[in-house]
Amino acid sequence: MTESAETPEARRPRKRMNYGQGREALLNAAVRVVARGGLRKLTYRAVAEEAGATHGLVVHHFGSRDALIEEALAHSVRDSLNRSALETGTGKVADFSVGLSEMVTSDPDTQAFQYELLLESRRRPELLPQIRVLYDEYFDATERELSRMIPGGASGPLTRLVFAALDGLVLHQLVFGEPEVTDAALEELRTLLRLLHANGDGAGDADAGAGDGAHVVTDPRD
Repeated sequence: MTESAETPEARRPRKRMNYGQGREALLNAAVRVVARGGLRKLTYRAVAEEAGATHGLVVHHFGSRDALIEEALAHSVRDSLNRSALETGTGKVADFSVGLSEMVTSDPDTQAFQYELLLESRRRPELLPQIRVLYDEYFDATERELSRMIPGGASGPLTRLVFAALDGLVLHQLVFGEPEVTDAALEELRTLLRLLHANGDGAGDADAGAGDGAHVVTDPRD
């Protein structure tokens, strides 16, 4: 008799450790599980199945579900910071967040995971301290880069305003798509940052009028 495609062997999940190795693969799997099903779907078994690993390996690496959540959040924030050009270190306005729309397009699960945990923290206040600490990484990176661009540095309120704009753009693209809308809005944000730069003690961003179609800088007090 010909073996059916529905044999136990055929139904057995394939190993999929192709998103990284070991601990990183499990963290990536946890991010995808939460992004697609919410925090209530996060179990050792679900993460193991998503990663193509064993239940015991998840337990070995993290020990508790709370530890898995905390480390997955830290992992996702670091990944976003590395890929979004939020802090380039160049101090050039034209470089600010240039990879934002591509980051959302290429890996929407990472962004969805973070929003899922933000919303879940309203229902589970015990999550809020770790989310606050980790999101402070975003605020600190934003403030450092703005301070490189703006003479005299960036205030806390300005930092929050700029990051809120970026965060909103990510959320809207995640829901509606339209990366070109994100890119257009980011260019408008960069125009405002050029004005802030020119309004300080400096002479304006060196890249503001060089070869990239940048807007002419004018003093908003005029």
